[in-house]
Amino acid sequence: MTDDSLRSISIERSGPGRFTATNARGATLDFGTGAGTEFTPVELFLAAIGGCSAADVEVATSRHAEPAVFSVTVTGNKVEDDGGNRLSDLEVTFSVSFPDVPSGDRARTILPRAVKTSHDRLCTVSRTIEAGTQVSVIVSEPDDRA
Repeated sequence: MTDDSLRSISIERSGPGRFTATNARGATLDFGTGAGTEFTPVELFLAAIGGCSAADVEVATSRHAEPAVFSVTVTGNKVEDDGGNRLSDLEVTFSVSFPDVPSGDRARTILPRAVKTSHDRLCTVSRTIEAGTQVSVIVSEPDDRA
């Protein structure tokens, strides 16, 4: 692995049931446990799946025509079983339309292939899930003890 391949975020507790994620570029995203209006971690997970493919598909299609409608819905069922909590039956649904012009026709033609290519090869998020990538969890001492 190279330094260019590493992706990371940091998460800080901002209050009871509230957290702030910060990326390497300094952007922040607040989320919570579901007591407020913030996204929950599961909702962020679903957004990551849909957002990854949406970005791939948007790049491939919008070079031909600007979409009139571009919407992605991601669903999954929460399962609680002997193996623990997880989501099953994940589904990503694209609803995209283009103007009735030749460039819109080209974009419509490549839409199914762009969705398939994102799912099969490009989307790091869904590819990681389907590969069954192991997640390691480590407990370390804080750098600055309060």
